[in-house]
Amino acid sequence: MNRITRLLVVAMACLVGTQAMAKEMKMLGAFPESLIFTKEMAFPFIKLVNEESGGKINISYIGPDAVGALEQLEPVQSGVFDLLFTHPAYHAGTTAVGLAIDAIAVDPTKRRESGVIDFIDNHYKSLGLKLISAPATGSKGFRYYLKDPISGLPGLKGRKIRGTVSYHPMIEALGGKGVVMGAGGVYSALQKGVIDGAAFGLVGAKDFKWYEVSGYMAEPTFGQVGLMIFMNLDRWNNLSDQERAAFERAGVKLELNSISRFDALTVQENKDLQSLGMKITYFDKSEAENFESLWSNGVWSIAEKKSTKPATMLHDLARKAGLTK
Repeated sequence: MNRITRLLVVAMACLVGTQAMAKEMKMLGAFPESLIFTKEMAFPFIKLVNEESGGKINISYIGPDAVGALEQLEPVQSGVFDLLFTHPAYHAGTTAVGLAIDAIAVDPTKRRESGVIDFIDNHYKSLGLKLISAPATGSKGFRYYLKDPISGLPGLKGRKIRGTVSYHPMIEALGGKGVVMGAGGVYSALQKGVIDGAAFGLVGAKDFKWYEVSGYMAEPTFGQVGLMIFMNLDRWNNLSDQERAAFERAGVKLELNSISRFDALTVQENKDLQSLGMKITYFDKSEAENFESLWSNGVWSIAEKKSTKPATMLHDLARKAGLTK
């Protein structure tokens, strides 16, 4: 065996050894792989963790076909999966503390410096989970997608509107009735007339092809979407210091870079949906000027009703930091 051949053998052995040492983890996600939330949030996070760990941590993604979005908390708590990528409203039956992030202003640095993220993290630790990251999908979060245009006051009078529990106070204040269902069921429900519209994020409707069964996007937009990435707490505690640091760096980077990226995606999705036939419909000015208060107050009311003590403490903390009303 000549010198060059020996060097190649050694190099290959080192590569195989490095690959063998790589930690393999499984992330359960609330959204299909094809959905923009997964493509632009979960997958970038997976890539960041791999990079920050020097290729020593690989994460595979398992979507809601394996476990429905509303039933994903327990399998991660019990350790069947290592990580969870979700919106906290999907597990509001267990705790409503996480969903309050949607009423807290999008400022990743201030959220962390004020102790808001630490507070939420400590709360979830009592449930066997570690909060890794709480990225927002842009400066604004939500809108209503409707089969028919708004024609009077209140704007949603008599309409059945899909939404997780955090939307319901606002939907009801606008004259509608909230219907809880996962986003994956909206297309069929709109098509069959089970619902008259859906409250949802500013991106994602195109991926679900709602433009085929609903004709209107309502203005104004409101609130903010705070997705979350958790890890089973035992898995977290069993990581090395270097591995935990890699996850922490990836989580912070995701929070910092997601806002501008999703703002750009929102602009493009608006253009795409209108080119596919959707039109803009507007709430009356008398309602529109109160949208942010309706949303924020509604979210906090749900959180504080379901998880009174911790949600009230979080509200006080966020209010003192100037991040919410």
